[in-house]
Amino acid sequence: MFNKNLDKYKIILATGSPRRQKFFKEFGLQFEIQIMDIDESYPDDLKAEKITEHIAIQKANAYTIAKNELLITSDTIVWFEDQAIGKPKDYDDAFQILKRLSNSTHTVFTSVCFATHTNKHLITDKTQVTFSTLTDEMITYYLDHFKPFDKAGAYGIQEWIGTVGITTIDGNYNNIVGFPTQKVFEYLMSLK
Repeated sequence: MFNKNLDKYKIILATGSPRRQKFFKEFGLQFEIQIMDIDESYPDDLKAEKITEHIAIQKANAYTIAKNELLITSDTIVWFEDQAIGKPKDYDDAFQILKRLSNSTHTVFTSVCFATHTNKHLITDKTQVTFSTLTDEMITYYLDHFKPFDKAGAYGIQEWIGTVGITTIDGNYNNIVGFPTQKVFEYLMSLK
């Protein structure tokens, strides 16, 4: 590995997201998955990246971390019209979310918390995404064939809707997928 200091840690990735797990495999790191059912609510006065930062820390706080462990938690939201858009409740909610995002620009925030038994370090990234006009037929096709009900904003950029519906991206593509890989890797390489 590029940073031998990581050898002293047992890395725990606290996510059920196959996309985040895939990124970690691509880093070439040994890690284990531990998933807990965490309350992802947040105070009403939090906005934008303060929401993802709060939830990433809240997830980390739910674990008891041993001396040699490095726990990694994260959270992603879509921020649009001064409102957080998380995972859709159901098909109809997903449809309405994509109708709202159609022909407009939104921001994707992802926060990652690196927690040891002595401290927590937080990184956050943001990416702006612009959709072209999404017709009802396009949205229905996407929801029927890709079922993006586990994704913030009711879409996965790496899927069909991203290929046909996104006109511009300003920022890190992988952040939209759910993990700011460059910033995460940079932090891991800096660990002492």
